Amino acid sequence: MGRRVIVWFSCGAASAVAAKLALAKYGAENVVIAYTDPGAEHADSERFLRDCEVWFGQPVVRLASTEYRDPWEVWEKRKMIVLHHGGAPCTGELKRVPRFEFQRPDDIQVFGYTVEERKRAANFRENNFEIELLTPLIDAGLTKADCLAMVERAGIELPVMYRLGFRNNNCIGCCKGGMGYWNMIRKHFPPVFDRMAALERKLGMSIFNGLYLDELSPDRGDIRTEPDIECSIMCHIAEHDIAA
Repeated sequence: MGRRVIVWFSCGAASAVAAKLALAKYGAENVVIAYTDPGAEHADSERFLRDCEVWFGQPVVRLASTEYRDPWEVWEKRKMIVLHHGGAPCTGELKRVPRFEFQRPDDIQVFGYTVEERKRAANFRENNFEIELLTPLIDAGLTKADCLAMVERAGIELPVMYRLGFRNNNCIGCCKGGMGYWNMIRKHFPPVFDRMAALERKLGMSIFNGLYLDELSPDRGDIRTEPDIECSIMCHIAEHDIAA
C-alpha cells in the first residue's frame, strides 16, 4: 500500500456515499475510512455505522479525543460554548485533534462535500493548502438529497436524526444550531434543551448573541424538514461507478 486515501466518515449519508465512491476508484487496499466520535450523537449512529461497514465491505476506524468525553465536557472545562468568531470549541477538540493525530503528511483526504457545499470545499483547500483534498460528491454532481436516496436504495435505514426532520446527523444539541433547530431539540430531546439552557445561564453565554434558550419562543425559527428522498441523474451515474 502506498499513500493512504482517508475518507472522513461522519455517520451521515453524504460521507457514506463518498466512501463508496473512494473505494470504487482507489480500491479497498488503499482506502481507510475513519470516524471521529464526538460522544454525543444519537445512539442510532452506531447502528448506521455498522450497516455502512457491511456496505463498504471493510471496518471503519474509530477515533476519539483522549482528553474530553463529549461536547459538554469541552464547554464546561473551557467555559465557552461558542467561540467569538462563531466557531465551536467542541469541534476542534473532538473532531480536529483526533484527525490531526491520525493523519499522515502524505495522506490523500476525502470529505463528503456535496454540490451545495462547493464554497466550503474551496475554503478548505484555501486554508489547508498542504492537504490533498478529494471531493468525489462534487465531482459526481451529487446533492445531499441524492446521497440520502442512494443510502436508502442500498437498503440502509437512514439515521434517526434524519428521520426526525433534522438536516444532519450531528450531535444532539449542536451549539451551532439555529432557533428552529433548537426548537426541534426542545420537541424531541427536551432534557438536552434544558441542559443547554442551564449551561448558558451558568456560563453567562448564549448561543444566539444575547437571547438565551430559556427565552426562546417555541414558534421561533424554521428548520426545514428532511430533504425529499429523490434522486437526480448524477446519482445513477455515481452508482454505476460504484458497481463498476
